[in-house]
Amino acid sequence: MRIVIAGGHGQIALRLERLLAARGNEVAGIIRKAEQGDDLRTAGAEPVVLDLESASVEEVAESLRGADAAVFAAGAGPGSGVQRKDSVDKGAAVLFADAAVRAGVRRFLIVSSMGADPEHQGDEVFDVYLRAKGEADAYVRSLDSLDWTILRPGALKDDAGTGLVRLEARTGRGAVPREDVAAVLAELLESPATSGLTLELISGSTPVSVAVKAVAGN
Repeated sequence: MRIVIAGGHGQIALRLERLLAARGNEVAGIIRKAEQGDDLRTAGAEPVVLDLESASVEEVAESLRGADAAVFAAGAGPGSGVQRKDSVDKGAAVLFADAAVRAGVRRFLIVSSMGADPEHQGDEVFDVYLRAKGEADAYVRSLDSLDWTILRPGALKDDAGTGLVRLEARTGRGAVPREDVAAVLAELLESPATSGLTLELISGSTPVSVAVKAVAGN
């Protein structure tokens, strides 16, 4: 498959790029800064320099043409303010989804967050973040032209992955290594039967491939 990942220099994205390239896939990662390109090449991915906060739908669609799947793994990141939660966590996700539709890429994964909710109340930065992620998820769900899967990990850790997870519509609160999030995304990309699902993810006791097969109904 050819897979295009938005937020290609993110911590989950770099791990995912390595996994997908090792499986023989063709991977491209969208990045804002050209100097990040070497990290992507090391991970086995082709860097595509494009700013999702200023690019047009057609520019993003051009980067997606010929792809079999698209993954939105971009985020404003810690330390960013309210404005960038709206422009990246919501705005860039909406733009990337629209571009996928325009480019004819049906398979679409979005890395969301546990607790994401368009109706979430509050004015603190994290409240705005959860609302922005929820609004992005709702927008993606509204697009009949996409075979979407929404993944909502719990608290992210940099610990080594265990390969053992809990992946369900509702898991309850918990944490999960970024490495295991990437492993689940890689499996979801190979599991079209997970289209239309919103899934929460935390560490657990089930091997990643088994957990994905279970939610896919296999």
